[in-house]
Amino acid sequence: MKSQKGQSLVEFALVLPLLVLLLFGIIDFGRIFHAYLTLDHAGREAARIASIGKNDTDVRQAAVDDAISIGLTEGRVDVSPTGTRTSGTKVSITITYPIDFLTPVIGEIVGSITLSDTTVMRVE
Repeated sequence: MKSQKGQSLVEFALVLPLLVLLLFGIIDFGRIFHAYLTLDHAGREAARIASIGKNDTDVRQAAVDDAISIGLTEGRVDVSPTGTRTSGTKVSITITYPIDFLTPVIGEIVGSITLSDTTVMRVE
């Protein structure tokens, strides 16, 4: 019987790229899920601030403060309608956030995706 010393090394070399791809895929899924949950929570907080009659600057700042873990900027928060809101009307907060993949193969194929969250609340 011939020596089989290198067989496990060859098998490991064949399986390693798949394991690394799977690991990076899990990390990417976790990052995207975290960003989505953060955007959802920031949108609710901003809509709550808008529903009690605060101005647009305070609404945007509330969203940014709540999504500090993902580095959200005020330019990504859209408040509609802008300006003074009357009681009984609805206010809509839309937050968009671009996210890049860490996984090399998927990142090159898909590129960047944009997460979006819209929250609507009645003004008190």
